[in-house]
Amino acid sequence: MCGICGVLELSGAPANRELLVRMTRSMSHRGPDGEGIFIDGVFGIGHRRLAIVDLSPAGQQPMSAGQSRFVISYNGEVYNHPELRTELEALGHRFRSTSDTEVVLRAWIEWGEQSLTRLNGMFAFALWDAREHELTLVRDKYGIKPLYYAQLGQTFVFGSEQRAILQHPAATRRVDKKALVEYLTFQNIISNRTLNDAVRILPAGHLLRLRSDSTTPTFREYWDFRFVEPVGNPSPQELEEELQAVIRQAVKRQMRSDVEVGSYLSGGLDSGTIAALATQESFPLQTFTCGFNTSEALAEEVQFDERSAARRMAEHLDSRHHEIIVGPREFEAVLERVVTQLEEPRVGQSYPNYLVAQLASQHVKVVLSGAGGDELFGGYPWRYASAFESNETETFLNGYFTYWNRLFRPDELRQLLAPIWSEVADYDPKDVFEGIIRNQIESSSSQSSFLNACLYFEAKTFLHGLLVVEDKLSMAHGLETRLPFLDDDVVNFAMRCPSVLKVSTANGQRTGVATTNSEPIQGKEILRRVLVEIVGDNLIGARKQGFSAPDSGWIRNSNKAFVEDKLIQADCFRGWGLSPSVITNALGRAAGSSRHRLLIWSALNLQTLCRSS
Repeated sequence: MCGICGVLELSGAPANRELLVRMTRSMSHRGPDGEGIFIDGVFGIGHRRLAIVDLSPAGQQPMSAGQSRFVISYNGEVYNHPELRTELEALGHRFRSTSDTEVVLRAWIEWGEQSLTRLNGMFAFALWDAREHELTLVRDKYGIKPLYYAQLGQTFVFGSEQRAILQHPAATRRVDKKALVEYLTFQNIISNRTLNDAVRILPAGHLLRLRSDSTTPTFREYWDFRFVEPVGNPSPQELEEELQAVIRQAVKRQMRSDVEVGSYLSGGLDSGTIAALATQESFPLQTFTCGFNTSEALAEEVQFDERSAARRMAEHLDSRHHEIIVGPREFEAVLERVVTQLEEPRVGQSYPNYLVAQLASQHVKVVLSGAGGDELFGGYPWRYASAFESNETETFLNGYFTYWNRLFRPDELRQLLAPIWSEVADYDPKDVFEGIIRNQIESSSSQSSFLNACLYFEAKTFLHGLLVVEDKLSMAHGLETRLPFLDDDVVNFAMRCPSVLKVSTANGQRTGVATTNSEPIQGKEILRRVLVEIVGDNLIGARKQGFSAPDSGWIRNSNKAFVEDKLIQADCFRGWGLSPSVITNALGRAAGSSRHRLLIWSALNLQTLCRSS
């Protein structure tokens, strides 16, 4: 797990070593264990190392394979690297290290682009072909590891974080107003834009190629999610047995490391299962929980503190358990650090993630997370109302788009962006939304088709946002986060698992979304049954909930003055073309609603970011 960056001078000028050093060192938090620079004429690449597999100098990067053609700078972990190594050795390759980096490099030499679908893991890498004078950038299938790029005049620049690109003297901090439209609609940026108008993020499952004698990169999608109903009528029991087997194997694979691996442990089923299976591979396991000060919590927020359920699980596993308690003081103290590390806001209220990653980093270099299971197996049943209630495509799309208006509705958005409306009026966020989801809807317009389209959209957007947040906030502390639910075998199973085994009503019939307690809709049915069998239902929390702080109560009490003072300073929004009064009016109207917390957190993020830009 590392940080990568580089430049390709399309003008023919030599790559600037001083610039590469600045770019690389701007990401020193991603790799405290080493630094490397490689220059080949017009091309230069940098690397910061977090040593996880092969701690010896043989694992240092940038890395070549004993020949002068290919050089790689790689960030990630490929969990099936021992199996790929054996296959490559049978084909005549001789390895100089035990690192997965060398496996990725030699796999590319042997199979080219076809190697990418063989890599089971998370990765972003840059590969330079010295013979062809061609740069290739690659991002993993699911977008676990980020990779940004920009074309600044005659210089192509890239990095694991935007801060590396911003070291270039031609880089600017002008806001991308269309990306801002997306964020203010979805509380996320769902295209490949960023809030910097010069910088883009390479989409998940894509590669980019650029020759030194060209001015335009080419892109290719080598993998994408595809949720479909299975052919035939597979047995639920057989599917449950298969799912349990692939989850067990995923955890076993992701425990491969030359340093100690720990696990997050909330009161929920997903993290509890991961920790339970990890304990079978490494005992005693170190586990980490983020709890909350609920003294000022609203009644409905008290349950957000899951420490008691996590403690029961930790006692059952006999793990070495660690806790952090987050309260109003931490809410204020950590805001600027979180905004700085994220570089731009994404989904959710992410400061608890930052703090629990900080806790884990004090004890281990690698931690397992239960993230991903909800998005793959339909764990948010309240989101799918439009899928169950619609009989035709347009009704479904309208309803589902309305759900994802997490911040400002279209009428509010026009008021908010009034100073720059002429610049963004033709950029309709619904068009961006439909560009992602529409092609995933089968011609049958059935509930299963709509539900599968929902799962696709969430994996491409919401999950992607969560993954960007997780990477930035864990790597801020030099901590690698691994995600067993995003193992290839688990994902492939989820994509072909019958939708009726993911989301159902209490009686097992997906006839609609219940509006009363008599027929509650249930998410991730098959996953829940499998995980309960592994963990035991007496050891987990009572209900499904996200990882959230009880900050609605804090904002009304201890944090009230802090929030009001920040938003009074919101005149800086004018520099981005926003109307501060519209934001404060929207906050007033949303008070007491579920949207209020998201609006406040997003406004604080944007205010902090635009004030520093």
